[in-house]
Amino acid sequence: MSSEAPRPLQGGRPPADWQGRLLPRSVLGISALLLAASLGAAFSGAILYAYYAYRLDRGIEYASTFDERLRTAVETIDAEQEEAEAAVRAELEPLQRLGATGETLGKLVDKVAPATFFVSTLDEAGAPSVGSGFVVFSDAEQSFLLTSYATVAAATRAPGPDVRVRKGADELVADVVSWEEGRDLALLSIPRGGLERVPWAQRTATGERVFSVSGLGGAGGSASQGLVGDVSAAGIQHDTPVGVQFQGAPLVNASGEVVGVSSRTYAPLGFAPDDVFFAPAIADACIELLVCPDDRGAQGVTAG
Repeated sequence: MSSEAPRPLQGGRPPADWQGRLLPRSVLGISALLLAASLGAAFSGAILYAYYAYRLDRGIEYASTFDERLRTAVETIDAEQEEAEAAVRAELEPLQRLGATGETLGKLVDKVAPATFFVSTLDEAGAPSVGSGFVVFSDAEQSFLLTSYATVAAATRAPGPDVRVRKGADELVADVVSWEEGRDLALLSIPRGGLERVPWAQRTATGERVFSVSGLGGAGGSASQGLVGDVSAAGIQHDTPVGVQFQGAPLVNASGEVVGVSSRTYAPLGFAPDDVFFAPAIADACIELLVCPDDRGAQGVTAG
């Protein structure tokens, strides 16, 4: 035997046994390890299930409200489109007042001409006197036309010449029912009912584009255009050309609604018009010639 005393190993500790420390050495330890692993897997599965269940519920909720969301989106788009169109129309309105295209004039004539007739008779000297007239009232048996007094002045005295109204090849003899010389207005009746009348505008404004529509033309009528220079109690001042066939014709706005009666002789300010004309407002026909409802131009107009 050696007489030397025992010594510790170099480093002071024996090598560590890490496998023995980390891995269980008994069945109970192994079972505990498996149980912990199972619990971890179950917890992870529960979290994943809850997440995907949440996503599924959101998907079902979105699908159930899809139609409503789509309808709301379409309504929003439609509203924005209407606002954009209104803005464009507002921007174009000043340009539209400057002049109408041939297509615009054609559509206007198509709309107004069916209720507009060419008027012909003789003046006091026996010379031809012509103009236009338009339907303001019609029942089952007869219709009433508003025209220019200057055109039919000779026929207001007895004995007077016949007054004839023509639409294309169709011609009728008209009676002069009443007249108002100061406003250059006269009311005719013809023995034909069921005719369409021209709608009346409620108002007109300075700068508005207006058209005089004659009952004479290849398309059943013709039109000249101008602008309103002033609106007053005296009438409508405008620069629309009024040839002889246009006197008594409806002066209409761009929508085909009557604002006044075209005249070559109406002079409410005491001097003869030159390049600028005056037209009695359509509501003035309700003073002496027509019985009109309160709104002066709705559908209830009747002959006076």
